Amino acid sequence: MSEKIMIFDSTLRDGEQTPGAKLNLEEKLKIAKQLAKLNVDIIECGFPVSSPGDFKAVATIAKEVKGPVIAGLARAVKGDIDACWEAIKYAERPRIHVFLASSPIHMQYKLRKDPETLLEMGVEAVKYAKSKTHDVQYSLEDATRSDMDYMCRVIEAVIDAGATVINLPDTVGYAVPEQYGEMVRTIMNRVPNIDKATVSVHCHNDLGLAVINSLAAVQNGARQIECNINGVGERAGNAALEEIVIAMLIRKDYFKDFYHDINTREIYKTSRLVSSLMGIPIPVNKAIIGKNAFTHSSGIHQDGILKNMETYEIINAELIGGKAGQIKLTARSGRHAVRHVLERLGFVLDDNDFAEFYTRFLELADKKKEVYPQDLEALMADRLAYTAPIYTLEYLQTTSGSKSIPAAVVKLKKDEEVFVRSETGAGPIDAAYNAIDNITGIEPRLEKYDLRAVTEGRDALGEVTILIEYQDKTIVGRGTSTDIVEASVRAYLNGINKLLAMKANGNLNNHQEKEKSN
Repeated sequence: MSEKIMIFDSTLRDGEQTPGAKLNLEEKLKIAKQLAKLNVDIIECGFPVSSPGDFKAVATIAKEVKGPVIAGLARAVKGDIDACWEAIKYAERPRIHVFLASSPIHMQYKLRKDPETLLEMGVEAVKYAKSKTHDVQYSLEDATRSDMDYMCRVIEAVIDAGATVINLPDTVGYAVPEQYGEMVRTIMNRVPNIDKATVSVHCHNDLGLAVINSLAAVQNGARQIECNINGVGERAGNAALEEIVIAMLIRKDYFKDFYHDINTREIYKTSRLVSSLMGIPIPVNKAIIGKNAFTHSSGIHQDGILKNMETYEIINAELIGGKAGQIKLTARSGRHAVRHVLERLGFVLDDNDFAEFYTRFLELADKKKEVYPQDLEALMADRLAYTAPIYTLEYLQTTSGSKSIPAAVVKLKKDEEVFVRSETGAGPIDAAYNAIDNITGIEPRLEKYDLRAVTEGRDALGEVTILIEYQDKTIVGRGTSTDIVEASVRAYLNGINKLLAMKANGNLNNHQEKEKSN
């Protein structure tokens, strides 16, 4: 009889530690609700003690997201555990996730404590967490560089103290599959009470081995995999959820003894949502969900595909909800055709939302000969990343040239009040940004600017993603248009509106975030 593999998603905790990927509360909640639709078993949604914003986000998700276990991270200290419990206690199924390093290098240089002291700390932390909730996960940070005898002692002790899940992280992506599988197998054989806990694995991708290491661990006794959408995470990222779950399905001949309950048809939509809100583009050659994953340019490949899809495709795009419609969309396309293609892409909107989307579609279709599925995805990404605007763009005019001073006239509307400013700059985009700064009174630092063409051709839709920094906040802004200057302005204004919303909610105070790890 096959055994279930629990899918533990840490996109909102470890994934958010990706530089520049900071999410606000509304964005975290959108992702958490989508993860519930994806049917992950556990959502680790933050590190509550790290900041008031993180605490509030975890508490909101615990209250509003039903279905998955809701987990929060805590160091092995009472203050962290108290904060974690206060945030997750509203969940239908709360879990406290305690972590403490077990490797000699971490013990000596980071924690500066001896192994026995740390063992006692771990046991006391688990006992204290257990007094709050029955579901307690304990992680031995940097397990793959730890002493086996010591790890076995720690694991036995924390299980006796009440741990229900034991996590063995490859924190720095150091392991190779055979070694990692052997480590899990040894622990399964040597720890006498291991049958009282679920063994979990958490792999980083520094050597590009996170997914295969995770699957090797399953073959040797692990029954929970920690992973992130699109493989986002610290440094080179974490094991990619979509690669793990699809590999188990496509190679079910090899993984016949295991199954998972992921709703794979939600993968494509979830992937695009995370990419959009975090401002992290998906590489075109990314396995499973990259733009080129189901694209063929070789004549020989194309000939084979036309004769039989299985000649060069082992995955049906419909499996992940990513098959695009084949209808050509233009300004003359009716609502039914547009809705049909959207649904083929995996997006289902109610009548009110669709009416709003169709208006955006017509605006775009008037500027292009043909609207491609990728264009619809970009418009949907804009909608999913939408923040109720404080300022809206009413008018934009820019001038530039080899012998002229770049300038911009920007008209913004706030409630019923209209503001117009004219500014110069190093270029038309810079001039427009200066005008927006003048109107809004916010002058963030532009950290990153990314422009990409959503489709091919001279009338391609341009998608701009920016990172702006203000005080201690890093915000993602997005904008799309067939005019790259307009797309750039819409992205900047999107980021400014997010900052102003945070300011209105009192969330722009400086604070120092505490250590984030695992």
